[in-house]
Amino acid sequence: MSDSLRSDRNGIKDIKFLEIKHLNGPNIWTYYPVLEAIVDIGELEDFPSDKIPGFYKRLSQWLPSLVEHRCSYEKRGGFLRRVKEGTWPCHILEHVTLELQNLAGMRGGFGRARETADRGVYKVVVSAWHAEVTKTAMYAARELVLAAMNFQQSHHPTYDVDGAIQNLRGLVDSLWLGPSTACIVDAALARNIPAIRLTAKGNLVQLGYGARCRHIWTAETDLTPAIAEGISRDKDLTKSLLQSCGIPVPAGRIVESVEAAWEAAKDIGLPVVVKPCDGNHGRGVFIELFRQDEIESAYQMALKEGSAVLVERFIAGTEHRLLIIGGKLIAATKGDSVSVTGNGVASIAELVELQINSDPRRGSTEDHPLNLIRLDSAAQMEIAHQGYYGDSIVPAGIKVLIQRNGNHAFDVTDLVHPSTAATASLAARVIGLDIAGVDLVTEDISRPLSEQGGAIVEVNAGPSLLMHIKPAVGISRPVGKSIVDHLFPDQENGRIPIIGISGSYGKTSVAFLITRLLILSGKQVGLACSDGLYLDYRKIDNNNCANWAAANRTLINPTVEVAVFENGFDAILNEGLAYDSCQVGVITNVNASHHLGHGVETFKQVFTVLRSQVDVVTPTAAAIDDVDKNVKLPIGAAVLNAKEEMLVEISTLCHGEVIFFSIEPELPIIVQHRTNGTGPTFGKRAVIVRDDMIILASGSNELPLMKIETLADSCSVQALENILAAIGVAWALGIEPNLMRTGINAFGLNQEKYEPENHNLVDDLQTQGNSL
Repeated sequence: MSDSLRSDRNGIKDIKFLEIKHLNGPNIWTYYPVLEAIVDIGELEDFPSDKIPGFYKRLSQWLPSLVEHRCSYEKRGGFLRRVKEGTWPCHILEHVTLELQNLAGMRGGFGRARETADRGVYKVVVSAWHAEVTKTAMYAARELVLAAMNFQQSHHPTYDVDGAIQNLRGLVDSLWLGPSTACIVDAALARNIPAIRLTAKGNLVQLGYGARCRHIWTAETDLTPAIAEGISRDKDLTKSLLQSCGIPVPAGRIVESVEAAWEAAKDIGLPVVVKPCDGNHGRGVFIELFRQDEIESAYQMALKEGSAVLVERFIAGTEHRLLIIGGKLIAATKGDSVSVTGNGVASIAELVELQINSDPRRGSTEDHPLNLIRLDSAAQMEIAHQGYYGDSIVPAGIKVLIQRNGNHAFDVTDLVHPSTAATASLAARVIGLDIAGVDLVTEDISRPLSEQGGAIVEVNAGPSLLMHIKPAVGISRPVGKSIVDHLFPDQENGRIPIIGISGSYGKTSVAFLITRLLILSGKQVGLACSDGLYLDYRKIDNNNCANWAAANRTLINPTVEVAVFENGFDAILNEGLAYDSCQVGVITNVNASHHLGHGVETFKQVFTVLRSQVDVVTPTAAAIDDVDKNVKLPIGAAVLNAKEEMLVEISTLCHGEVIFFSIEPELPIIVQHRTNGTGPTFGKRAVIVRDDMIILASGSNELPLMKIETLADSCSVQALENILAAIGVAWALGIEPNLMRTGINAFGLNQEKYEPENHNLVDDLQTQGNSL
């Protein structure tokens, strides 16, 4: 490394980031997104942790939860043991970064710290579900580690750990998925359904790829009709529709003035509820009002929360929220009633803090199932209704109600009467919602509504799921799983066939050959390669699109039925793959020396990069422990050049089938492969050339496909190997031999015109389509 990288050190012991990059998908380190930092520790190379007085004590006191890090000892406390025995700053930086993320609510536990060829320079790699959050955590970890080292010899070295965690938590809250969306995404991933976040902020997420994708936005899906959502916002219209179908609802009407509100209340019968017609989250709702002044005041406050005000009959009982998904009751919670008891000394406001907000379950984050109680307008009206104010001193033993039907955080799913569940399901269907939060009021949820005069008061689109995920009392309900099962019934996984192509040469030509064969088989194909971005015959981007961004664009295109991606060596190294698995992974060939440089110094590193394409090949059922026999899994395959020793070694790492291709049919690996197989269960197929004939070989069976001489009078080895690779992919995908023959014959060996500088796929494919 050049001296200039350290020229500004001036002898100060420091940790410097030379480069930080985000690998968006499967990469050389792991299957998940990571942040990879090049870190220069300079003089600290001579200061392992056991040589820094007080470091272990400070670090373990500031971050006691590091005791959970197992590290190389594979047991609790393993990492701290390494710190005590002596380890280097970058290893500590890795663990502290991960722990700060964890404490801020961002999951992830993968980390590595590896030396480079330059003394004192390391690669530090950590899980990074959001690049900005992880980068901030890494910088905070750097400051914490340096402070714990205390090289400035401060008598009281310290670091604001709580402040750093709060800052990170704020980033997570603003940049990462909300709890409702996250629980759906987690459930999808548990079912091997991929997820793509479509916005830098917010909760719009795609589940699945291409033509088999679905979309969610918190608890709304692409099955949620806009009309139904609009109806649910109009409380008066909702009531009218429910009532017409025989569903019990409270009598009421829209009013346009304080005078009309009082008149409506008298007509309906006191007490009444006053609320905005199109409000949400319970804002501006006032219940059990008797007096004219209360009703008129409630009208004014409700009007601020919506465009109109609704006055309706008060239903005695407790409010419940029933979650309906796909017509079925999935979860139910009950609202809590919050009161304080006077002591003759403290005011009501003080009692709220002492008796209610002191509950550790209450707070402002998703970790708290109960909200903090504030003396807002609704609470003040409730208190005034009982003859008190916020600063009133309540006599000892007197109970004062502060809030009715607050948090719906008490799980009662198992208590709901079947007829009540059926009524809630009907209400969701009447409005037209696939996912609905049905609010009803009743004294006893285990008895039919009709026996108690209970009624449905609201039907909500996009209901919060947090109350069901983390109830204050009761068990968590698998609401995310229910939504995923609703979107992907019958064990669908939302995946389309993906073909990833890597290697040193020939990737673009192989990508075009495969794309041609797939189009001829009747599929809508997305192709991202160095020549551009294609959708079937149409070129939609002229730039080099052999990269993560272009592949991601293809995967979010709902018209794409099959995706073909060229993955260059540098793209895998610096960006990661855009997909978590592929049905077919191809490596055309290897010229290891071609890839050396820019941090790649050895053939082993070249091996590590290229194997990434094979690592993500879909496993066969036989490669998965305890596989559900009812789940139909696609057979993944790696298509590899048998003449390359490196690829033969990589083939042993494939969890799917291996299909070798070779112009030398008697290569020892081909003979062995066809006889015994090298992969789990599969691995006996090969595409070979013998006597001027391309042959599909399966075990001892051989199917002549076509003569080479029908393609051209002569051809290069590279061009022929490209054709064999494409045929191997087509075979893995189940394309019929006759279609392979037709497509390859039409494409021929004129691959030079498909190089990036003069390729015209559109004209050629249209001509071929017309000729067929």
